[in-house]
Amino acid sequence: MSSTEPLRLTGDAHTDIRELRHWLVAEDDRRLLIETSGSSGTPKGVLLSRSAVLASAGASARAIGHGQWVLALPSNYVAGVNVITRSLLAGHDPVVAEGLHWKPGARYISLVSTQLRRLVDDPDVGSELHEMDTVLVGGGPVDRKAVDVVAGWGPDVVATYGSSETCGGCVYDGHPLPGVEVALTDDGRIKLRGPMLFDGYLDDPELTAATLVDGWYLTSDLGALADDGRLTVLGRVDDMVISGGVKVPGPVVARRLAEHTAIAAAEVVGVSDPEWGQAVVAVVATPGLASMPAMRLEEARDWVASLHPRTWAPRRLVVVEELPLLANGKVDRQAVRALAEAAS
Repeated sequence: MSSTEPLRLTGDAHTDIRELRHWLVAEDDRRLLIETSGSSGTPKGVLLSRSAVLASAGASARAIGHGQWVLALPSNYVAGVNVITRSLLAGHDPVVAEGLHWKPGARYISLVSTQLRRLVDDPDVGSELHEMDTVLVGGGPVDRKAVDVVAGWGPDVVATYGSSETCGGCVYDGHPLPGVEVALTDDGRIKLRGPMLFDGYLDDPELTAATLVDGWYLTSDLGALADDGRLTVLGRVDDMVISGGVKVPGPVVARRLAEHTAIAAAEVVGVSDPEWGQAVVAVVATPGLASMPAMRLEEARDWVASLHPRTWAPRRLVVVEELPLLANGKVDRQAVRALAEAAS
């Protein structure tokens, strides 16, 4: 691993665009440092080589095409770096969004699910999304209702899976990008291999050795592979709730809850319970909370049980107006867990 001080981005979009423009064409071995969001644990410093970032951008271009991008994500997170890199390699500075608004002209945009949902609800932005060729949505479970609305406007809406360790999304709609390999461990954990993998964690050789194994990046996510190789992400290993001896995949339950018309977003966690070991607790965001009655627990349980085993249904329900978010727009899982534990 290079001993050269890594490039640290500032979070100021225009400064980071300038820094990345110089870094992408430099001839040294300086790494890019991406600090993870810490949405499910302690933040880490991920070191990315220039060749990995370029490989990621190239694979994305081969999958969906290339052109100018809208930068609507923090420029110092990996998704923002990807947007900047793809746009620069296509010969354009990215269009920097101001909040959820941007100047027209760009053909591509990358968003997290929360942003997509807010854009769907903003009538002033709809026409701008209509002009897009492709909308990438990542950073966690995808809001299928919002995806269906935007897809109806014309753009291709692509759900992405990846992490800072893979230079962002490397699996699009369940299919690995060119050059990317996906496999599962014996216990169902997703592992990934390809030229876009990170070099290691800053100042943490032990974690690096435990995570980069025989050329594969061993994720903390559980998955399933179909016969055609399509990947379904079931959620993080620590998202699996063991309740009454039954394994309940929290993200799958959350996706089902989010399909209900009264629920804008949902997260499901397990909290300690003397009877069940862990109780399945759903934290749901209900729009217009003050003007409409909160969803009842039995209604939520019946909704989940209409598609999944009733043993997966939440035993407690916490209704909020909005889910807590991190600075990059992802759901703050630690804050969600605190809400669930407080309600218990």
